Amino acid sequence: MDLSLRNHPNYAYFREAWGQALPIVFGYLPIGFAFGVLAIKAGISAANTLAMSLLVYAGSAQLIAVGLISAGVSPWATILTTFVVNLRHLLMSAALSPYLRGWPRSLLALFAFELTDESFAVHSTRFARLQSQQESPKPATALTINLISQLAWVLGTLLGIVAGDLIQDVRPFGLDYALIAMFAALLVFQVKDHVYIIVAGFAGLASTALLLTGVSQWNVMIAAVVAATLGVALESWIKRQSS
Repeated sequence: MDLSLRNHPNYAYFREAWGQALPIVFGYLPIGFAFGVLAIKAGISAANTLAMSLLVYAGSAQLIAVGLISAGVSPWATILTTFVVNLRHLLMSAALSPYLRGWPRSLLALFAFELTDESFAVHSTRFARLQSQQESPKPATALTINLISQLAWVLGTLLGIVAGDLIQDVRPFGLDYALIAMFAALLVFQVKDHVYIIVAGFAGLASTALLLTGVSQWNVMIAAVVAATLGVALESWIKRQSS
């Protein structure tokens, strides 16, 4: 039975996708768990909590929404806030779009729906590697990476829903650091030379500086645009110096 599975034409896709998605899975399980617990404690029903992870599937937006709902903020204010927070997805989609030329619109829509910060980090590194090998990304592998990641998030949410009445406070478990640790691990795989280190460091400092000055909703978006512009300028300058 095991041999027949290994010989199945889709086995290679799943094995590669699982290997790529594994760091995301390790991060999404505890963060999804924390979201499930916090949502239940905020008075959101189990069905609606699960629906958010299935239909919204945006970790930061979901956690922000829970905080706003528990604070009694109006639905329109919650929708607007989460919309602004997720504007960075426009940048991520634009960055990956050159690699996805030729994909049917239906697959592009499905890929975009499950694209998150973490899966973007994995895909951007993987797509660049495939391009250097003169290969095109296969939809089956890319979509499977996204699907595995979302299933991990949903599973974490389910576990959090079950434990919602048993855990009084998630902070002693250090779950709030899991997302930061996952981003740090994914960033390491993307660093190729000193330019990446400079851009990443500048983006972090710029985002923090903007946050401290009161730009609490646009700090990530602005820092990403400025840092990306800096990276392009540095690469262009280096190419001119070497030519």
